[in-house]
Amino acid sequence: MQFQTLFRAAQDRPVQAALLGVGEFGLSLVAQARRMEGLEIRAGFDLDPARVAAALSAMGVPHRRCASTAEAQAAYTAGELALCERLDDLLTLKLDLVVEATGHAEAGTAHAAAAIDAGIGVAMVSKEAECVVGPALYRRARAAGVAYTLVDGDQPALLIGLVSWARTLGLPIVCAGKSSEYDFVFDPATDTTRWLERSVRAPQIGMIWDLGPDIPARVAERAALLADLPQRTVPDSCEMALVANATGLMPDGDAFHAPLAHTNELPDIYAPRAAGGVLGRTGALDVFNCLRRPDEASFAGGVFVVVELADRKTGELFAGKGIPVSRDRQRALIYNPSHLLGVEAPMSMLAAARLGHSVLDDGYRLHVDLVCRAATDLPAGHVLAIEGTRHAVPGLDPGLLPAVADGDETPLPYYMAVGRTLRRNVARGALLRFADVTPPSGSMLWDLRREQAALPRAA
Repeated sequence: MQFQTLFRAAQDRPVQAALLGVGEFGLSLVAQARRMEGLEIRAGFDLDPARVAAALSAMGVPHRRCASTAEAQAAYTAGELALCERLDDLLTLKLDLVVEATGHAEAGTAHAAAAIDAGIGVAMVSKEAECVVGPALYRRARAAGVAYTLVDGDQPALLIGLVSWARTLGLPIVCAGKSSEYDFVFDPATDTTRWLERSVRAPQIGMIWDLGPDIPARVAERAALLADLPQRTVPDSCEMALVANATGLMPDGDAFHAPLAHTNELPDIYAPRAAGGVLGRTGALDVFNCLRRPDEASFAGGVFVVVELADRKTGELFAGKGIPVSRDRQRALIYNPSHLLGVEAPMSMLAAARLGHSVLDDGYRLHVDLVCRAATDLPAGHVLAIEGTRHAVPGLDPGLLPAVADGDETPLPYYMAVGRTLRRNVARGALLRFADVTPPSGSMLWDLRREQAALPRAA
């Protein structure tokens, strides 16, 4: 692709955009937009405008805090970033897109719906909302004649793009997925494995560094040795729900295999069991944990496809060029080992606003739901609330299940449980169901979920 030619329309008429939720993703987008032609971040909305104003000042971004429509319009006219205290004021501005990046299911849904109603397109970053009501928001935007897209810079859009690339080339997908957000880094000098700030001493990891002849057994050994470190997280499951719904690829069971693996091992691990791998079927969706030494390249948050090759000769050709291939030369790994947050998000934004192109298509529908099981006995009256920065609710374990029609006794989507009070006891290991919680009133998330029920579901 020749991107400067492709996006010439944006260079001639820059995309006017606003940020809803100005965290690390949003600030990286603001910084990048200032360095490029074709995109201008004209406004922002955040629950902590003082923090955002301080960050913008440190970046040298001209901005003005706005408490009214008139102030927002004045800042916009003056070429300053209008940091609005009310969403309604922001939505009066002349905008092509809002970037919804609050990371909050309820707020993200309400913000996206309000933008669509105002005739403004949506670049959706908040996967917490998207995994619950994304298809409904997409179709609302289509009906209103405005853009709606996921964004590069986040793993779901990057993986959807990679899957579409492979399918266009006629490469059969054996497995598609991403690495977990943070690598598992083994230091041979100390025999410790680190994940973020946590570490465990496990000298045996060095002894099973190679994959060996029995791949499923080696995967299980590594998982057991590092069981004290998180190997499956809510954000990973949430992101893969978006990919499943956009591509039709499905997890290979109720839980991800989540192997601890070196990058070059993936074509052998993600093989059918008959070929010595871990998969019960091809066309699977999974998450792996990148296991590496400190001196090896990271795969943190990257995306991949393992594809079937036309013949062994092609596999030998790829192997000779250093491309990771399976031992039998039947499968190859194609991967992007990083996601660049707001630095690369403009690609999707320019495509949506100036070319009418979305990462999603009209086949986007619920194939799976991100659901939750009780990790411990939960009593009636317990309030389910997110704690910390990982967008997770203590006491709930995530899972992906095939989507079914909503009803009192069907599984409740994970982010519909947030903020809800249990109306009955839920035993450890049990799926949380709609009837287990007191539903809210005046919730756009819940209202859109009901609207979405009328849309076609996966066969």
